[in-house]
Amino acid sequence: MRLRGLIVLIALCVALGVPNATPAARTLFAPCGANGLQCATVNVPLDRSGATPGTVSLHVEELPAPGVPRGVLFLIAGGPGQASAGAFTIGANALDLRSEYPGYTLIAFDPRGTGRSGLLRCPELQADPFAALTMVQALVAKCGTEIGPSRAFYSTRDHADDIDAVRRALGVDKIALEGTSYGTQLSVAYALTYPSHVERLILDSVADPAGRDPFALDDLQQMPKGLASLCSGGLCRAATSNFVGELVKLANRMAAHPVTGKVAKPSGTRTVRASGFDFLGGAVLDSDLNAGLAAELPAAVHAALRGQTRPLLRLVQLDRQTAITSAADLSMGLFTATVCDDGPFPWAPETPLGQRPGLLATARSALPRGSTGPFGIWATDLGPAPFCLLWPTQARRPGIGSGPLPNVPVLVFAGERDLRTPRTNAAAIAARFPQGRLVTVPGVGHSVLGTDFTGCAQTAVSIWLSGGVPPSRCPRSPMLVNPIGAFPASFATLKPGRTGGVRGRTLAAVAKTVREATASWAFSLTGFTQVKAIAGLYGGTIRASGTNFVLKGYSTVAGVRISGSFRLYRPESGSPLPARFVGSVRVDGTKAAHGRLAVGASTLSGRLGGRQVHGPA
Repeated sequence: MRLRGLIVLIALCVALGVPNATPAARTLFAPCGANGLQCATVNVPLDRSGATPGTVSLHVEELPAPGVPRGVLFLIAGGPGQASAGAFTIGANALDLRSEYPGYTLIAFDPRGTGRSGLLRCPELQADPFAALTMVQALVAKCGTEIGPSRAFYSTRDHADDIDAVRRALGVDKIALEGTSYGTQLSVAYALTYPSHVERLILDSVADPAGRDPFALDDLQQMPKGLASLCSGGLCRAATSNFVGELVKLANRMAAHPVTGKVAKPSGTRTVRASGFDFLGGAVLDSDLNAGLAAELPAAVHAALRGQTRPLLRLVQLDRQTAITSAADLSMGLFTATVCDDGPFPWAPETPLGQRPGLLATARSALPRGSTGPFGIWATDLGPAPFCLLWPTQARRPGIGSGPLPNVPVLVFAGERDLRTPRTNAAAIAARFPQGRLVTVPGVGHSVLGTDFTGCAQTAVSIWLSGGVPPSRCPRSPMLVNPIGAFPASFATLKPGRTGGVRGRTLAAVAKTVREATASWAFSLTGFTQVKAIAGLYGGTIRASGTNFVLKGYSTVAGVRISGSFRLYRPESGSPLPARFVGSVRVDGTKAAHGRLAVGASTLSGRLGGRQVHGPA
């Protein structure tokens, strides 16, 4: 999520040392925004054991429910490192949220170390989280030093205790929780630690409540299934007949022999290097969130295996560029402090740093055959254990509670294309709750409720909240943009079609360029951070704005450039998804037949090289 919270903060503090809330707790809140938004600050101990002094001020936002009250629902963002108040902006989104959760007073607060709750900053790690692993390990160690001794108090248990502190400040006995990604881990951790205070749970894209596998084995084993779902129904046929097999082969090849090459920038070029770790942990993993990545990945993988690495390196670089966020959006300091505290690792928190590499190597060598799925042992670098190898030593502290889990209604969502929190996680969690219900959504990756274009997932929540039985499986959600066809090796290899000759190949090049530009539009729209301009494969730029984009000298086929404006095609009936665009372009370039074309939903028409032409878009 990239939404930011409100600027105004009414800071009213309260000590939470008493076990029972009183009516006076309501004086915490004061108006701070539109639609009845209320804000408060809740002070909690840094260290609940009392051994280390200090407090953390939690920024809390409340959206009261109009009409008959039903309860209190906490909205828990992901990461770890996202600020929930900043992510959900419940005041600005009041109309939609009240419709989705009728009768519920909504609470979103920034967890300790995020947003306006004592934001943790590790500037160098924040600026370069995709550096080589050895560099990242050094930056993680520096981050621990920058945070200082207080780094020991940002575990999932600390976050769960903070949820309960806010609950007590509100003066309520039971709360409902909705968590996404890491927010599910935290919500279930709260249920295990404070089971008597849970009314119900909504869990979207489920992370293991015990913490990530130290070597990401569950992700690696399940990844082929998620990748195969991208191409379900033959969607990738125009790019490759074996997307999963080609991707596995390419990733393992890049692990042994990293790829280096030139990539176009909005001005000039840059050299990009990508290893198997960079590829799998970056562009591949992020394709379950970024629609542009998902659309281009099959074609880019196919091209790279045949020696044409430029499309793949462009995706790797774009992913790096759009995945770097500000600390206010996602604090890498808090992410690191939580993940490196939670574990589990092949060492204890107090284990000296010098002993850890040996323990890490021993644990790796003991992994059973097939533990890393179809990938080599190198892929275990995607797990948190290598990431946290040099995190400073600290004393052991209490972990999350051991339950039992409460017998309450639980609704769990899983996207079939989810690569970072696979469906198996969701099914396992749903099975642990007596009233657990799992809803699987084909065609969707990570964060189901925000990306299911059928509306089925949102309807399932409404049915469930009203006491009905939601569906166990939704219809396949359309993709924002369908996977594009194969990248041509050159202009000369394009099929000229009925038009024939240079004009026919130019028509084919323009059609491919528009389809690829549509994927770049989706990339801009769904990246973690938005960029003003994206360079074409061979130069030029696309600038996206909402449902429009403008191309300037944009080139997907070497020697063919197009410039023009496009708008989203909206059919008279039915859905506009997968997205297609219509507009008009000027065509030039060293290989192309020059001219102007109208781009329709399914056809191209106009003049090239002085003659009238017509062809498929």
